[in-house]
Amino acid sequence: MVASDLSIIVPTLNERDNIADIISAVATVLPHISWEIIFVDDNSPDGTATFVREIAKVDPRIRCVQRVGRRGLSSACVEGILSTASPYVAIMDADGQHNESCLSQMYEILNTTKADIVVGSRYVEGGSVHNWDSARIAMSQFATRIANWTVGTRLTDPMSGFFMMRREVLHDALPRLSAIGFKILLDICSSSPRVLQVVDVPYQFGLRTKGESKLDSLVLWEFFLLLIDKSLGHRVPIRFVSFALVGGSGVFVHAAVLALLFKFLNTSFIVGEIGAAMTAITSNFLLNNALTYRDQRLKGVGIFFGWLKFNLVCAMGAVANVGIANWLFVQNSMWLVSALVGIAVGVVWNYAVSSVFTWRGA
Repeated sequence: MVASDLSIIVPTLNERDNIADIISAVATVLPHISWEIIFVDDNSPDGTATFVREIAKVDPRIRCVQRVGRRGLSSACVEGILSTASPYVAIMDADGQHNESCLSQMYEILNTTKADIVVGSRYVEGGSVHNWDSARIAMSQFATRIANWTVGTRLTDPMSGFFMMRREVLHDALPRLSAIGFKILLDICSSSPRVLQVVDVPYQFGLRTKGESKLDSLVLWEFFLLLIDKSLGHRVPIRFVSFALVGGSGVFVHAAVLALLFKFLNTSFIVGEIGAAMTAITSNFLLNNALTYRDQRLKGVGIFFGWLKFNLVCAMGAVANVGIANWLFVQNSMWLVSALVGIAVGVVWNYAVSSVFTWRGA
């Protein structure tokens, strides 16, 4: 079977009702191009993958890559691209907010120029964000400036999830790719070993008419982690960075609860300390479950048993923290350095053991 000229990668999660509309729209706007659509589905409970496979039985241009135990738009896009042999690949959402009619123009630009990527941009003349309120527009524009400044790109719409590129662009960027969160375009451009030639095509961001949006406040956290990962150059595992940041928030939780119990409720100091420590550990556990280990999130009764395991891990980490710090202090009498090293050892221990014992071991 000869490879298609264009592969369109569409990540999905509970998008069954939108599948037929996407296929119909693509067939309409690309009548003279050999194309295929690869739906990369994160094991949707609504049966998206099964529905796509039923269509694929009668239409060889439709394929499904079903992922079990893995989540994330960026990683889904990467897996979808790696499953193709087409010279050109496009990324678009399944929610109807990306204008399929732009695909023909994108393909024409790649096929007739030396452009590496053609980006559907909402922030060039002719593009729009439809009926976004002023606060959302301001946040998006701020994120654009921060993204370009942090990772050194010059994209008019680095948050765009609608673009087409030559497949070698992804392969060249792959060794440095973070594959975190939703912003795969920013990730690819900032991971490329060379400056890419980018052409913008204006498009009007549409309204979702079926299904529910997958974007939530955690997307901002993943965007923040992506910027950190690019700034650090993969020198530190980004999951560890998230774990450490959550641990830092626990310091403030501990101090606040201790002040409440000891100063305002007049408990004994030891009671205040116990209450503060338990609250901080619980806070860290819940935040890590929601943020750091979002793709392995514990649910139901697993949350309770995970919390017990996390407490045990942290208790052992505290012993390591105090033991190492005390040993160093005896050796050099530098109390601050000893304390900081002890804290670092405790954080690394908690992260390493929690990753296996609390989440993957759940």
